[in-house]
Amino acid sequence: MAIFPGVSLVCGVRPRSATGGRRHEWSSAATAVAGGALGCDTALIGIGLVGFGYWGPNLARNFAAQADCALLAICEKDQRRAEVARRAFPSARVTPEFGDLLDDSAIRAILIAVPVAAHFELACRALSAGKDVLVEKPITATVAEAQELIRIAEENGRILAVDHTFLYTGAVRKIKELVDAEALGKIMYVDSVRVNLGLFQSDVNVIHDLAPHDLSIMDYLVGEVPQSVQAVGRAHSQDDHESVAYLHLQFPSGLIAHFHFNWLAPVKIRRTLIGGTRKMIVYDDMEPSEKVKVYDKGVVIKHSDIDSIYRTIVDYRTGDMVAPKLLHEEALAVEARHFLDCIDRRTKPLADAAAGLRVVRILEAAEKSLRGDGRRIMMGSHD
Repeated sequence: MAIFPGVSLVCGVRPRSATGGRRHEWSSAATAVAGGALGCDTALIGIGLVGFGYWGPNLARNFAAQADCALLAICEKDQRRAEVARRAFPSARVTPEFGDLLDDSAIRAILIAVPVAAHFELACRALSAGKDVLVEKPITATVAEAQELIRIAEENGRILAVDHTFLYTGAVRKIKELVDAEALGKIMYVDSVRVNLGLFQSDVNVIHDLAPHDLSIMDYLVGEVPQSVQAVGRAHSQDDHESVAYLHLQFPSGLIAHFHFNWLAPVKIRRTLIGGTRKMIVYDDMEPSEKVKVYDKGVVIKHSDIDSIYRTIVDYRTGDMVAPKLLHEEALAVEARHFLDCIDRRTKPLADAAAGLRVVRILEAAEKSLRGDGRRIMMGSHD
């Protein structure tokens, strides 16, 4: 992963050593679970989870179901949520202290599922303590924080992945397969709508809440950094966070991408159009079966000079629609297996920290554009 210069952030919290200082009584019990006292394979990868609110239970369920890992500990400060975690995962020790997870040598990786404002500090401490990390999207609140986490991960030889869950869905994997095979031809546009009624977030606007999904998909499919970003939106609550927003991206290749995000829609829509010079795709995540439809449709534009008058002739091409067979498996289960395999083999994750950084760059540019009343923000090039 590339290191980006000019970052002055440092992790201000020194983690407690995993080999020195006072050990917690529960740590030895967790080690016993991972080490075979209860008949477990000594090769199991010990996992610790911080945050058992909205997304944490999904991570816990999917990682606990994997044959080659053990969910050893859950860190949750809220007593009510902590009690829910104890009942759901009785074999995992529940603690309000994040340092307990760092101090346990049986825990090799930390899953972070807390509000984005805390991502940087917790990931920084975990990486510095020698743990591999999977952090919920977006990876951090700012570009500078993401750059610093990349530096810390590289310095400590740790794997740092971001939970871009949609990359592991059967639908997106099939679309990627089609794009890589150039079945669509050159991609001309991406047009996406992600709307529903609620949930209003108290700490971020609708772009920061919903855009990471679509931006991570776009980044994965097109493999191109946008040239410019524009965003407009309006707030409809007292906290001044935009609840309706439109995001527009332009790319050096001529590709344009447009996104609509809305917390105030009467219906739930998760639909993306991808237009290529050969074929076009409709990806509808709300469809129960045929989530991806490939249309052999397009236009052929010809220019002619008749009687010295410049004319444009457009021929419309209409062919078959195909709904390819998709793998129907929970994306988080696929992601969990992939992350564990990366830990075991020491390989780069599909959604690595660099991918997380690219998404945060767009989010940060979108925020500047919003504050500038839709001003176009030039992104530049970032190696």
